Amino acid sequence: MKIIAVVIASLIAFSGTSHAGDTIAPVKEIMDATRSNWADNNSDWTDIFDASRLDHLYSRDFVARYQAAAQFPAVDDDGISPFDYDVIVNGQDACPLEDLTMAAAPVVDGVAEVTVRFRKSACSDAPDAKDYTTVRFLVVEEGGKTVIDDIVTENIETQARYSLKATMALIAKGQ
Repeated sequence: MKIIAVVIASLIAFSGTSHAGDTIAPVKEIMDATRSNWADNNSDWTDIFDASRLDHLYSRDFVARYQAAAQFPAVDDDGISPFDYDVIVNGQDACPLEDLTMAAAPVVDGVAEVTVRFRKSACSDAPDAKDYTTVRFLVVEEGGKTVIDDIVTENIETQARYSLKATMALIAKGQ
């Protein structure tokens, strides 16, 4: 009974009308696109930062930082993205994603952390091919909907965390 009360209190704290699926929904859309991008189905690449996604999946602060960073495209012939790698798999190469899981933590100070784990190199012969990649999405409520405010990746070896918003701020400064 205490667990149910904690879950209900967490949901009420996040929004009077939200439910657990709302917290995961923007993350699920990004992960569905990322899974499709790395699948062996030869489908077109889905830009997780295209205008329609920026408009409804990300916070205003995230979008502002992305737009500032986009003034410095990573690849001259692309002219669009400030990144020369997939920010979710944290690399330029990956296999079809395997064993993907998503879990939302309770809201703390208005932020819900959605932890996503997957194996991105399972098709490889590399020694670390079976290692899991962990990505943390910081989700907030803004304008009555849940949106992604930051994407945090981890270095498997050092356990250091890297904020995509901080990276975009550096790119916007020309660094």
